[in-house]
Amino acid sequence: MIEAVAPAKINLALHVTGKRDDGYHSLDSLVAFARAGDRISVGLSDNLSLTVGGPFRFAVPANENNLILQAARLFGTNKNARIELEKNLPVASGIGGGSSDAAAAIRSLAEFWKMPLPDHAAQLSIGADVPVCLFGETTRMRGIGDKIEPVSMPSFSAVLVNPGIAVSTPEVFAGLRKKTNPELEILPETNRLDVWLDYLCSQRNDLEEPAIEFAPEIMNTLDCLSVQQGCGLARMSGSGATCFGLFTSQEMAKAASVQIKRDQPDWWVTQTWLG
Repeated sequence: MIEAVAPAKINLALHVTGKRDDGYHSLDSLVAFARAGDRISVGLSDNLSLTVGGPFRFAVPANENNLILQAARLFGTNKNARIELEKNLPVASGIGGGSSDAAAAIRSLAEFWKMPLPDHAAQLSIGADVPVCLFGETTRMRGIGDKIEPVSMPSFSAVLVNPGIAVSTPEVFAGLRKKTNPELEILPETNRLDVWLDYLCSQRNDLEEPAIEFAPEIMNTLDCLSVQQGCGLARMSGSGATCFGLFTSQEMAKAASVQIKRDQPDWWVTQTWLG
């Protein structure tokens, strides 16, 4: 049995820099990965199968629409394995759960079948976020996800919060009024936490405004995070609805997590590290 973690992918900043002729949007995004995530396990089987468990199992199809099975098919059609997914992350929530699951499956199956990883084009064929999730480290991601470069950034104590709603990524992009926006500013060349926090505060997520129009609960989530003691930045990740708060200490992040869970018992809340 081979096991792997599929971490939540967090867009610390996301700038939409244009729209291509093929309909895809060009992005410039700073991506970090959380310690929180789904879990993948791969074992022997006479056929290729997928079973899904975990708290969000009912929101995930266990059929060919699942990116995990699509990822498995990249290795060929005659490969057999039993794949199990423990779905701990909310679905359609802006934290790359499906792509991260697919990337974890690719890594696990390559080891299990003793085969090389599928090439970059094959990875992109099942999802624009799959290559960056396979890389799995803090990254500047540009283009449609095809251009990635590692970034040296300190780890932040963080709280992730989802108000229990699914958001349609195509609808959020469709609501974007301005499709051509400036790229990220020059990244800091230091590991000082305060410098990076100031930098991130000066950047943005261009999808936040249209997502809030689509789902006003996101604004409530951001407000809830921003008033917590020690929260230096509250922002939405990806196309939402998950939001993150960056904190100046692990103790403050833990206290914020406890408080938000107490105030909003129906929300998904987890304390973690980013980077």
